[in-house]
Amino acid sequence: MTDPREIIETRGTDRVDLIARDTDGDGQPDVWVSDTDGDGKPDLFQFDTDQDGKVDITMVDLDQDGTPETVVDGDGGLPPAV
Repeated sequence: MTDPREIIETRGTDRVDLIARDTDGDGQPDVWVSDTDGDGKPDLFQFDTDQDGKVDITMVDLDQDGTPETVVDGDGGLPPAV
């Protein structure tokens, strides 16, 4: 497990949320799909699984092959702006 103070590695240092959606109807986003390197392709995926408005699981797909290399509890030091 990653230290909660440690920022996990992504493809880049920028963040553009491609998707921020409310999937359970509570009015708050609970799925974030983001591009961190400016190529327009998602490489950072985050999920709020307990409906508290905070990221519970973060996955990073460094080579963008559809299989995440990193899966951590929490936001991995990358909280969404929303």
